[in-house]
Amino acid sequence: MLELKDVSLTVEDGSEILKNVNLKVDDGKFVVITGPNGGGKSTLARVIAGVRQPTSGEIFLDDLDISHKSITERAKAGISFAFQQPVRFKGLTVHDLLNLASTDGFISKSEACKYLSSVGMCANDYIDRELNDSLSGGEIKRIEIASVLIRETKISIFDEPEAGIDLWSFSNLIDVFNDMYKKIKGSIIIISHQERILNIADEIIVMSKGEIINQGPKDAILPSLLANSVPTSPNKTCPKQEVHL
Repeated sequence: MLELKDVSLTVEDGSEILKNVNLKVDDGKFVVITGPNGGGKSTLARVIAGVRQPTSGEIFLDDLDISHKSITERAKAGISFAFQQPVRFKGLTVHDLLNLASTDGFISKSEACKYLSSVGMCANDYIDRELNDSLSGGEIKRIEIASVLIRETKISIFDEPEAGIDLWSFSNLIDVFNDMYKKIKGSIIIISHQERILNIADEIIVMSKGEIINQGPKDAILPSLLANSVPTSPNKTCPKQEVHL
């Protein structure tokens, strides 16, 4: 179980990005965190993963206090994090990255190809590619998601996984998350505005101005969100329905 107790984050100019956030995510739950832009969703994900440290409050993973542990220590404890804008690694191949994600430090090419195929990539075209600027943002995003799938950790966090993803791949990702949820024993936390992702959640958390303003089972939260949703114009990659509060 993941538990946050009175977690706050104040930046140098005195702004409170997170304000006394209290949250529990039970084992085996699929949770989507949503809300208006600038509401603190991605910051909360980074604080859970250890990318940023909270100003105050406590974070527990099962009985382990991880409040001040680094991102590496939290990864070892069982937390995976997929960035909204994944990092590029010059000199590292796709297969190298997937090897690093594997628990024993090695995954065969055939097995690696299965994970790449599951996120909509023609594996043979990518397995030996370098993780540099020759890959698009969407390609890097899908490779990073594949690396998280390999780890099968207690907590898998995805920050807006649909960003930069084309329509076909986005539809495929919905299936990927459904399959992942069925296969692993851990919990999935996704930051998203997407109705289709909200619709496969167990629980929805709504954030605004650094605070949790609503949370509960999908069937209790989603109808009110959809009643206030505004369709967005299709962009160049993924035509989508976003929920705006």
